[in-house]
Amino acid sequence: MLNEIDTQIFAMINNGMANGLFDRIMPFVTNRPYYLLLPFIIWIFIKDSRKAFLAVMLSLFSLMFSDWIVHSMKLLAGRPRPFMVLSYARVLVGRGNSFSMPSGHAASSFAIVIPIVALFGGAIRPLLIFGALTVAFSRVYVGVHYPSDVLVGMAVGSLSAVMVMSLYRRGLAKFREASYSSVLLIILSVISVFRIYYIFTGPLDLSPDEAQYWDWARRLDLSYYSKGPMIAYLIAVGRFFFGDTVFGVRVGAVILSALSSIVIFFMTRRMFEEESALYSAVLFQFIPLFTVFGVIMTIDAPFVFFWIMSLYLVWLISERVERSEKTFQIWILLGVTVGMGLLSKYTMALFYICTLIYMLSDRRLRPILKKPYPYLAFVISLIIFSPVIIWNAGHDWVTLRHTVGQTHINDGLVISLKDFFEFTGSQLGVVTPVLFILFFMAVFRMWRGIRGKFIFWFSMPVFAFFLLKSIQGKVEANWAMTAYITMITAFSYYYLKGFKLLAKGTRYLVVFGLSLAVLLTVAAHYPDVLHLPPDKNPAVRLMGWKEIGKEVSKITGRMADKGKFFIFSNSYQVTSELAFYVKGNPVTYCANTGRRMNQYDLWPGFEDMVNNNAVFVMINDIKMPARLKAAFEKCDRHLYSIRRKGVELRRYSIFECYGFKGMERPGISSY
Repeated sequence: MLNEIDTQIFAMINNGMANGLFDRIMPFVTNRPYYLLLPFIIWIFIKDSRKAFLAVMLSLFSLMFSDWIVHSMKLLAGRPRPFMVLSYARVLVGRGNSFSMPSGHAASSFAIVIPIVALFGGAIRPLLIFGALTVAFSRVYVGVHYPSDVLVGMAVGSLSAVMVMSLYRRGLAKFREASYSSVLLIILSVISVFRIYYIFTGPLDLSPDEAQYWDWARRLDLSYYSKGPMIAYLIAVGRFFFGDTVFGVRVGAVILSALSSIVIFFMTRRMFEEESALYSAVLFQFIPLFTVFGVIMTIDAPFVFFWIMSLYLVWLISERVERSEKTFQIWILLGVTVGMGLLSKYTMALFYICTLIYMLSDRRLRPILKKPYPYLAFVISLIIFSPVIIWNAGHDWVTLRHTVGQTHINDGLVISLKDFFEFTGSQLGVVTPVLFILFFMAVFRMWRGIRGKFIFWFSMPVFAFFLLKSIQGKVEANWAMTAYITMITAFSYYYLKGFKLLAKGTRYLVVFGLSLAVLLTVAAHYPDVLHLPPDKNPAVRLMGWKEIGKEVSKITGRMADKGKFFIFSNSYQVTSELAFYVKGNPVTYCANTGRRMNQYDLWPGFEDMVNNNAVFVMINDIKMPARLKAAFEKCDRHLYSIRRKGVELRRYSIFECYGFKGMERPGISSY
């Protein structure tokens, strides 16, 4: 009975109300609902920028919760879309592949609107509700949802918003009680829960680097070709508890990001006070440069954590020196954290330089350099780092050779203005232009005193090093990331703690910078909202790997009946992704066709697997290298494309090869 009523109302709206005006307006509303919201966002920022920033933040949290609930309910209900069962349904937009109940658009609209309505009164309230209702109505009109889908979506979005507002009011009460640590734990819990949900349901597959590190974790060693072993050890722990899953790979990133904020909180609280500490810890979670590594498990996740831990210990040493207290135990811990950081990323070595300059910069700290403690910490860090040295001694120092090649040391003094401007531009992108400027201003405004020197000498040398390095060769955007950690503490104290004392124009600038950072963070998680072409969308690197894994799984399923086989590629990216996403997680191989060396060249290869068949996968529409083709009796090629919304993201050449004759393993020509 209810289903009949639902279908009748759908027919009345989708067919009975059809007209030329709505046929133009409703597809636009349903495809770009954020355009309805944008004027109101601008208006509330003009009216009260600080409250507007809060409203946007609450709306985003509400959106996250509603999205989670909607996704779960769709899978549970399993209701097909109207156009799948009703022949008369008029579909005016793209046909979605997901289930119908409930409507995600309706849920999202109300999840976003209700926090704004709750914080801002006046005429904006009915206008916002009307906008949300219009979006919900459009989903039925364009033929992709039943009315009941929309009603349930509205309820889900509304309840999500009410829950978020309730948490906010509880947190606000704690904040007014000066219980900043409680507020931080609430915020980190919400963010961490969302990240776990995102890992399970988000649009991003494992990145090639993550897949490679996972493959390392299957073959634990003292070190690896290009990186230290810490990342492999951490992923191995994730594998132990959660298996060979995306969550097993990435759970460490969620934990390390939350722990990093907690340590920042304790450090900033000792440097300034609790309010600044809260701002610093939360801001760390919303800077685009850092928030990515709360989900993506690369070497930067543990590296940043150990850098922050080491910063905290150096500040504790500074405090104790001022009070003439013992520092021996803290120096021991510092040696451990720096050593762990070196096992994560070799640029942790810059921490030695920053610490030395900082100690020399203040007369109260200089005497400690005459004691054995700093040198004991240095030795401890090297002992912890020694597995990398031992491994390299047995592998012809390949990591050193690789690092020399990657940093272009052999190129000599080369001036590259292109790389310089690319690096500078990338910093504006990963931090946002406004915050980039305000960070530096905060550091230089707070230069005096031991706190100012601590902030300065643990930020400026790192940034200056990579800035100068960019003149000589390419520097990735994330290489200078640790420079911003103490900048965040300076910004939080000077601009956020002292917000009410700032000039009106500066307050607007601060709110605009924070809002831009949040929006970029959201876009990083949901890149489709930007409608970027594939060649301009950095998230494309993390899309489509599961699909190529399924395609190769189908081929190997057929090939298994014809004898033994192996899977290989000519790039570590494809090789590692296939190892993870092909059914059964097979051992995969990486043929050297003139590329530079990688970790797969140090492991046993396929060269002696005579009479085996094989699947060879390459990116792009290209022919199989002649040397490899000659090693098989027969190779058949077909193309496979990864598409999103009709746009090709990546094309693969897949070769089914039979009768491997064997071949010699080529020597290494480049590191």
